[in-house]
Amino acid sequence: MSRKTRAGALVSLLFVSLCTLAQNKAQLRTSDTEITLEASDDAPRLTKFAFPGQPEWQNRNSEALIPFVVIEGQQTPCAWKLNSEASKVSEHQVVFVYESQSPHLRLSWEWRTRQTFGPLEHQIRIENLDTREIWIPMQDALAVDWQVDAKQPLQQIFVEKGANTPSNIGTHDVPIADGFHWTGTSSTYGDLFENQPREIIPWTLVQRNDSAHSGWYGGIEFSGRTRISIKREKDSLKAVFGLNPDPGPFHSRLKPGETFESPIVFFGGFRDGPDGAGNILRPWVRAVLGNPETWKDPNYPLVVNNSWGGGMQVNEEIAERMIRDSAELGVDMFHIDAGWFRDVGDWYPNPQKFPRGLAVISDDAHKHGLKFGIWVDWTQAGLSTQPGALNARDPKVRDWMVTDIPADWKPEPFKGQTIDIGDPEAKQWAEHEVDRIITDYHLDMLEHDGYLVAHGCDRTDHPHAAPDPLNKCVYKSSGAYFVDSTNSTDVSYHAVRAYYEIYSEMRRKHPGLLLEICNDGGRMVDFGTAAHGDYFSITDTYDPLSNRRAFYDTSHVLPAAMLESYVEKWPTPRIENFRYMLRSGMMGWLTIMLDTSAWSAEQHAEAKEEIDLYKKELRGLIRDGSLYHVSPRPDGVHWDGIEYWDAARKKGVVYAFRGSSEAEETHAFMLQGLDTTARYRVKFHDRGAAETATGRDLMGAGLKLTLSQPNSSELVFIELAK
Repeated sequence: MSRKTRAGALVSLLFVSLCTLAQNKAQLRTSDTEITLEASDDAPRLTKFAFPGQPEWQNRNSEALIPFVVIEGQQTPCAWKLNSEASKVSEHQVVFVYESQSPHLRLSWEWRTRQTFGPLEHQIRIENLDTREIWIPMQDALAVDWQVDAKQPLQQIFVEKGANTPSNIGTHDVPIADGFHWTGTSSTYGDLFENQPREIIPWTLVQRNDSAHSGWYGGIEFSGRTRISIKREKDSLKAVFGLNPDPGPFHSRLKPGETFESPIVFFGGFRDGPDGAGNILRPWVRAVLGNPETWKDPNYPLVVNNSWGGGMQVNEEIAERMIRDSAELGVDMFHIDAGWFRDVGDWYPNPQKFPRGLAVISDDAHKHGLKFGIWVDWTQAGLSTQPGALNARDPKVRDWMVTDIPADWKPEPFKGQTIDIGDPEAKQWAEHEVDRIITDYHLDMLEHDGYLVAHGCDRTDHPHAAPDPLNKCVYKSSGAYFVDSTNSTDVSYHAVRAYYEIYSEMRRKHPGLLLEICNDGGRMVDFGTAAHGDYFSITDTYDPLSNRRAFYDTSHVLPAAMLESYVEKWPTPRIENFRYMLRSGMMGWLTIMLDTSAWSAEQHAEAKEEIDLYKKELRGLIRDGSLYHVSPRPDGVHWDGIEYWDAARKKGVVYAFRGSSEAEETHAFMLQGLDTTARYRVKFHDRGAAETATGRDLMGAGLKLTLSQPNSSELVFIELAK
């Protein structure tokens, strides 16, 4: 049988949407995204993309496959040829396979759908079929060159992480004119170092400035060092997604039989601007990346009481008091933050603070109907010599650390020196330690913080590439030492994959366990951790404005139920200010981070009522509703708001916040997502008033509110009138 006949026989056994592999073409589609793919003899190509009913985007270039590998220090060219017999096409997957015979490599170029709606996923795998160890250069995950009308106005949206504190911009909306060139980067250490651009959530959107506001968006499902770049030159719009090549040159080792996997990229279409895209992407993230066991819980997202309101002072007495008050308030979980352990790297309860250990605290929380979780920074080594501690002076641990530390080094109160879990022995220790912590302390939730995944490493005996000794920098920040060199992206590639494997194993062994991604409050907010954790701390600054800014930004791309705001102490001279403070953290996952026993009787009663309202009315809308940004980004001076509308329940809510301006008592929010011909019942929760209005009025003239006090709020419930 000839090669051509065998390929035709293979295709006849498979369902192919519109095209056949024998033609070296295929199509994949969801309700929102249609792509056409083509395999030439030496390279594959995404030929065109469209959102149904909107103009197509035509791609001019084939994918650039790595042109060479390095074997024993010498560059060896790769001659890629399509292997039609190994390629496959089905209704939900297209894999074009290319091989190089000498060196013997196999490259799989894959697209797939995992839902009937939303974006498609793309990944490249390179397998070493040779008998020799090889080193591969940078393989971009996806590169396209769209043919565009040189006169067509285009707009780009990208979103910063809320790491440390949200900036004054956060959500960027910029024109893409001729000569435009932009690169956004992401890592696990966003904005840790001075004089560096703010890191982005690894996602971007490009839209036409027409009546439909249609276009495409793409993101990266990986937590390591990644980048997205966009460049426009007249009628060419180039976009590249993948690992960050800087500092470079990048190279990664493949032993015989090993496989390199590019970060998974998702790519989709939309209309109706950023909120139209978000209301496709957020449900897709929930359905495809989210943990099904978590989303089955009707109490998700939770209300949490966190001990950090008292800093590191938490002990058994404080914990038990907080548990009692949490139960009285109707909170779902009690969370012990930093301060419970013997020392950094010594993740055992401090016997002076918790003489009976943490399991009894967990059991007490469970008796009061609460879940129990703790903070831990499990990749951090310290100086404790107690049994079981990760001691930085231990020769074995020293080799796991990303760099040597000076003789006078000391850890900070809850941060130490990072180990590289990309090293197999370090990973094995970490996996065992995390499992022990979960088991011994009867955890329902584990929060990880700090510098979990190595930023860089100067060891030469770890699986990653060795650093360039002539191009290496060692930084000190927050008491820890960090390394940057030509190998840093490869370091993070291996460490992130190890982190994912550890958490996947914890989910397998501990069904129902919740995993909070903190990482210094928002430095690791990305789609890779969305697939391995259950919710994010989205900023490390917890005042009302910072919480609303971080939520405004992050909610463009991630499910609101996954976005945790910590509510900390803030001046509340009036009860309206107290509600404003609470509600600024109630648009997603709510964590209270202050001493609730210090509240006045009025504040305690108000908080109990707000928590009850959250659980009975708001939680379902946060989980399941479409989300609309019905105001500019919060500035703390003027009004801002967020709208939820759940089409299935035919109800929604508007969170309305009045800023500090004395002059703006009244405001109108132009709502979205409603039926212009329908009538709606509008109920003002605090005012107790109700009225009816048409969808046309609410989306045209707007929802009008009056609040007499600056720094106050209102919840406006909307329901289809019967």
